[in-house]
Amino acid sequence: MSTADSARLPYGLIATDLDGTLLRSDGTVSARTRAALAAATAAGAAHIVVTGRAVPWTRPVLDDLGYRGLAVCGQGAQVYDAGERRLLTSVTLDRQLAGLALAKIEAEVGPLLLAASRDGLDGEVLVAPGYRVHDGPLPYQPIRDAADLWSAPLNKVYLQHPTLGDDELAEAARGAAGGLVGVTVAGEGIVEILPLGLTKATGLSLAARRLGMKVADTIAFGDMPNDIPMFAWSGRSVAMPNAHEELKAVADEVTLSHEEDGIAVVLERLLG
Repeated sequence: MSTADSARLPYGLIATDLDGTLLRSDGTVSARTRAALAAATAAGAAHIVVTGRAVPWTRPVLDDLGYRGLAVCGQGAQVYDAGERRLLTSVTLDRQLAGLALAKIEAEVGPLLLAASRDGLDGEVLVAPGYRVHDGPLPYQPIRDAADLWSAPLNKVYLQHPTLGDDELAEAARGAAGGLVGVTVAGEGIVEILPLGLTKATGLSLAARRLGMKVADTIAFGDMPNDIPMFAWSGRSVAMPNAHEELKAVADEVTLSHEEDGIAVVLERLLG
């Protein structure tokens, strides 16, 4: 479907991040936002979730929404068919390269605190000693030895540092190992290393192609630096006011917050 096929909405594809964007702080989607998305899909658009969460952490949200379309998960590593509950694509992190990258980063900044997301529909998030986990309902598996992170295929590795902030850590990681892995900031206390070149735009472009959509058909919503490639790929980009300043700097507009139905405000305006 192209934009011409949607009589009332100028975009045929609505790409939304989850945390800090579609989801409120309590992890829910408001009735107003649900209604706006339903109206947009009734007008011919497709809604696609594009999230840093891997499939196991994304699936409960999709189920709650009654979502049956494609979702881009794991920072673009996974394209997931929610209706059929199967992975269409899955990109894994080269563990040898990741280990070398971590050694180079630690040579610059000292010991890191680590966690990792395993590949697959039921891949666990493994958390090594010292890594600070956000309070909430998302499940994870504590491990005693960080060496156990490398025992199975991974989508990503999470980094924390005892004293460096997220932006400082990400900058240091890119400087030390940017030729080996991708580095992104996905949220507060969430710095990730990924397969080199992998971004949300990678997965979104694959999913859009399957849906017959193009760049000009797409409006994207987000809040963190990991959304920058998705914004660059999309026809229009909308940041939340709670967004990282790097993302606001490249957004076409800033809407209301995720607590104030910012996505719904934009969609309602576009629907007239």
